[in-house]
Amino acid sequence: MAEKKIITVFGATGAQGGALARAILADPDGEFAVRAVTRRPDSDRARELAGLGAEVVRADMDDASTLGPVFEGAYGAFLVTNFWEHLSAEREKAQAAALARAAGHAGVQHAVWSTLEDTRECIPLDDDRMPTLQGSYKVPHFDGKAEADHYFTDAGAPTTFLRTTFYWENLLSAFAPQRSEDGALQLSFPMGSSRLSGIAVEDIGKTALAVLKRGTDLIGATVSIAGEHLRLADMAAAITEAVGEPVQYLPLTPDAFRALGFPGADEAGNMFQYYADCEERFTAARDLEAVRELNPELQDFGTWLAAHRDALRTAWT
Repeated sequence: MAEKKIITVFGATGAQGGALARAILADPDGEFAVRAVTRRPDSDRARELAGLGAEVVRADMDDASTLGPVFEGAYGAFLVTNFWEHLSAEREKAQAAALARAAGHAGVQHAVWSTLEDTRECIPLDDDRMPTLQGSYKVPHFDGKAEADHYFTDAGAPTTFLRTTFYWENLLSAFAPQRSEDGALQLSFPMGSSRLSGIAVEDIGKTALAVLKRGTDLIGATVSIAGEHLRLADMAAAITEAVGEPVQYLPLTPDAFRALGFPGADEAGNMFQYYADCEERFTAARDLEAVRELNPELQDFGTWLAAHRDALRTAWT
């Protein structure tokens, strides 16, 4: 039996990287092996991956000297940064540049870079519909990733650019329905009647694996993914049916959402406003049938809800 090709997976103990690591590890007859990269190899999530068969290694995207060794002997890599950990587009870009240089220097044959659109192509900096953040961005965690795309081509890393979207798992944590003073559950997003493109994190991993399995076919390509495009009122109705308790959609204005005051509220408010104001171009870029061709197991929102019904019920208790 041929030796398996190593995929170096960054963010392996997080959402996207963890989903890819599990997708590979659940495919025992597949061609790939997982090298799971984490800053904390002794964490519970890292130990769990090791128990499933991953090689767990330590590296830190903020310390470029640690990156080279984790690419040694690897066929491919999954590269992702986490803006929400530090809320800095400049730091995210510096991490991406370090990843690109290390992957290019190591000569990986296929890198998958998790990225997003440049929102300024739809809402320019001088457009006062939304505030400019961190000096030169509309939605920093989108725009910083988009600006970083060229680092990978400049470094000579053969890359597929995987454009993701809103995780439905956010409904279990940061963007879970909230109880009003009268005890009613509400989804309070500034989306009006526009559709939100969402996806199950698990499907980001499965689709990334499908991209890697395609070999060189998708190198240089941008692959934009989602599981379904839904209005928030329809999402609230689907959650209501899933959990057996009424959930109401309360559409805030973007300014009201930005004023909520939690860390990153202005960033999140701009993000939702971008999703709403640029709905047509964002959803059109995500052809659900094309995504399903890559990942036949792609979940729609109803399927995801059915699998997470109990988690949803406990998310707001």
